[in-house]
Amino acid sequence: MPVDQHSDPFEDRVAAELRAAGGGFEPDLTALTTAGLARGRRLRLRRRAAVVGGAASLALVGVGGALLLPGGGPAPDRSSVAASGSSSPSAEPKVPAVSGQELLSTLKEQLGHGKFSEERGSGTGDRGTYAALVWDDGDGAAAVSVNLDRVQPGGDEARQLATCPDKLFIPYDDCKSSRLDDGSVLKIVQGYEYPDKRVPTKWWYADLVTAKGQHVSVSEWNAAAEKDAPVTRDQPPLDNAGLQKVATAPAWLKAIDALPAPPSQEPEPTHSAPVTDVTKRLVSLLPDTVEVVSHSSDEDEYGYVVVDDGKGKSLVEINVQPNMGDLLGESMFSGAEDVGDGTMLVTHEDAGDKDVAGAVRWTVDTVRINGLRVVVSAYNQGGPHEAPGREKPALTIDQLKTIALSSLWGPSREDLYGHKSGQKNSDQG
Repeated sequence: MPVDQHSDPFEDRVAAELRAAGGGFEPDLTALTTAGLARGRRLRLRRRAAVVGGAASLALVGVGGALLLPGGGPAPDRSSVAASGSSSPSAEPKVPAVSGQELLSTLKEQLGHGKFSEERGSGTGDRGTYAALVWDDGDGAAAVSVNLDRVQPGGDEARQLATCPDKLFIPYDDCKSSRLDDGSVLKIVQGYEYPDKRVPTKWWYADLVTAKGQHVSVSEWNAAAEKDAPVTRDQPPLDNAGLQKVATAPAWLKAIDALPAPPSQEPEPTHSAPVTDVTKRLVSLLPDTVEVVSHSSDEDEYGYVVVDDGKGKSLVEINVQPNMGDLLGESMFSGAEDVGDGTMLVTHEDAGDKDVAGAVRWTVDTVRINGLRVVVSAYNQGGPHEAPGREKPALTIDQLKTIALSSLWGPSREDLYGHKSGQKNSDQG
């Protein structure tokens, strides 16, 4: 499905499984709408491979929680290529492989004392590289895991790993990101397994990224498993200093050196007028009846504002995606309204995608004749995990249409991205 090209791995995996289950199903419009916004939220997406409670799993953690895929070890992602063998022929000198048992020994050495159980490990030659166990330091059992991979130095993923997440989508109690003496960046977050805190399981983690692209991720919980296990203690066992000690152990970096380098990434094309002000444009299109309470930083493609019209907070999200013209052939746009210039428009009303009781989301989804997709959603909540504070969103469907159809998003890809698209410009809206 064309939308998958611009969605995050959660949507890709779910869509693939739905297609495998049978081709006769009608598409889930809520899921497709969510996938459209997920592309913009990609900077708030954090992937982690974790092994807890004696079973390997890949956890895709982002705006809405986690997807666990139990089975024969974590599936590799684009930054963990130990099993793929897709590195460049001019790879670094070969470093001896490190076994899962060796990684477990290193983890236990760093923790130092207490009782260990549920030990699982996967070495540098396996699918995924990690060590995980349940550690009882005398104050209660806690799941602890270390995951190793490589990222492109200075790339998008490295920057994401070094940046504290947006609290609107991933609530946490504390986050610190700092540069160490050797040039590495260490981020430590004290957060929760469930963003809506429906279960009091705390998830604290550290991400270390070196100048060479070595990535060490240490996670701990105040329970013997990240999910479906009772809380055994008030806090996870390691404080910030303890997490830093484990994350900066030199043995992890030596093990990462045995992993193939990630495939090289082509540099982003240079544009004369890139869109870096999506949020600013969104703010300028809001009606005078609302006040902006908070907003996202300016990023390509995605932005959000939280507004208040005097009746309570309301989240408004927008995603601007090029090259989405193929969606016009999908059934999700069957019956869509042609606004007169070739732009197709559909509206959706649903309860959002976070299973919050009473939530209401209104969405206007448009695709212009040049393939530019603009999706705007408004909620009756100040955040996707918050309880609704009002009956309806602060913006009406008509106001959302005005935003989505505005010429501020550019009548052509040339206007939007500052380079020729090779497509005829027929869009005037």
